[in-house]
Amino acid sequence: MPMIYIDDKFDFDLDVALREISVQRRQSALRFKKAEGRILSVAAYLLLKRSLRDLYGFDCNPDLGYEQNGKPFIVGHPEVCFNISHCRKAAACAVDGCPVGVDVETLRPFREELACHVLSGSEYAAVVGSENPETEFIRLWTMKESFLKLTGEGIRTDLKTLFGNGNGCADEYSETYIVYNKEKITVGRTTRRFSDVMFSTVFFPQYIVTWCSRVR
Repeated sequence: MPMIYIDDKFDFDLDVALREISVQRRQSALRFKKAEGRILSVAAYLLLKRSLRDLYGFDCNPDLGYEQNGKPFIVGHPEVCFNISHCRKAAACAVDGCPVGVDVETLRPFREELACHVLSGSEYAAVVGSENPETEFIRLWTMKESFLKLTGEGIRTDLKTLFGNGNGCADEYSETYIVYNKEKITVGRTTRRFSDVMFSTVFFPQYIVTWCSRVR
């Protein structure tokens, strides 16, 4: 089962962190013109470093390689699968021994035009018929994006047809452990299964995190 790390406090000194991370990640972070983007980029990498230290005992900065489709991997460690994501409110990292995808998105007002562009007819009906279309839309968006990050396809794929015409199995509710702001805590999650893929979603006041992996 993937282990999830989330940070929404960003309580680190950016200048110090930039000096301590890999040259590769530093260059990537410095491509952002604004401090906000640099902080989020560094935060996601720091989550990866922490997860690798906790789960695998790695002490060094991981070097990242990229598959032809752009999916990242850790150079020299094919036994480790990971994925990272960040939005304006949080950064997230998922680590597992099998391919995994994660997406974190800030909650924002529901936009019908965007929903029509990325949702199938049944998905759209479920969103607009829900008690909170804003939340349900972002949840579906994170499910789609985390799946495409799992497969490495990216959003080049038609999002409308990604899950066919169905909405998957009925939601189930359970508890799981995550590492949130450096503390291991228990949170409630909503899970939904599509064929051989399981999605888990955790709802926060300002954002939603979804991760997915193959059912094993």
